[in-house]
Amino acid sequence: MQPHLIVTDLDNTLLNAEHTLDPLTIETFRHLAGQGHHIALASGRHYRDIAAFRQRLGVDAYILSTNGAHLYAPDDTLIAEQWVPHDLVRELVRMPRGSDIRLNLYTGDGWLIDAPAPELLRLHAHSGFGYEVADLEAHDGNGVGKVLCIGDPEALAALEESIRASLGTRLHITYSMADALEIMAEGVNKGVALERLLARLDVPVSRCLAFGDNLNDAEMLQVAGHGFIMARAHPDLPARAPRAERIGHHHDSGVARRLRAFFDLEVSVS
Repeated sequence: MQPHLIVTDLDNTLLNAEHTLDPLTIETFRHLAGQGHHIALASGRHYRDIAAFRQRLGVDAYILSTNGAHLYAPDDTLIAEQWVPHDLVRELVRMPRGSDIRLNLYTGDGWLIDAPAPELLRLHAHSGFGYEVADLEAHDGNGVGKVLCIGDPEALAALEESIRASLGTRLHITYSMADALEIMAEGVNKGVALERLLARLDVPVSRCLAFGDNLNDAEMLQVAGHGFIMARAHPDLPARAPRAERIGHHHDSGVARRLRAFFDLEVSVS
């Protein structure tokens, strides 16, 4: 069989209800990698955060981090990256927002946040990746892959409207979860990064499988020849990726089970 590229989101897609990898997922991906298929992890998470899951998965995987702002090879070589223009970062930081909205900057080195948010750390407990509380208004705006706003969905919708009205044509704006508004540079999304990776590997889209659950996966699912949407995905995602197939729940190893069916695998979990 010719090598395929398998690219998957993490949260509510590859990771289970405990935000980690289950044995069936690990064994399935190791089996496919052993057959010569290419693996890529594509997430809004920071590169350092994703790399911890790659290590646990135990395969040589490419990483599309920060919603495609950075693309890394399995040996950690940086293939491509695109920062949010520093002047736009500064404008976003200064933009009025509700006091309950947590402002975050993903930089090359880490994750900065404007105030403590212990509940966010629980989502990252299995990777050990955490934030640093910082005065974001003092940040010069350089070296920022994305600006992330976390809060009540209604408050985020109002903030999104303001951002689109003033800066929308110069940014890519999406959601990774209902309470997570993601803002990258114009032209930055998982689909663009996937196209770059497919060209690098010389793999046609017909041999690309992509898995996702939320709006920040839409472009990636459209690019892939075989797109798969998780059960309980964002209700607007099927319309944005109409060719994608609805599959099982991430709680039940939905990605691994669909891969086993696609490649006709018999993989036993020891």
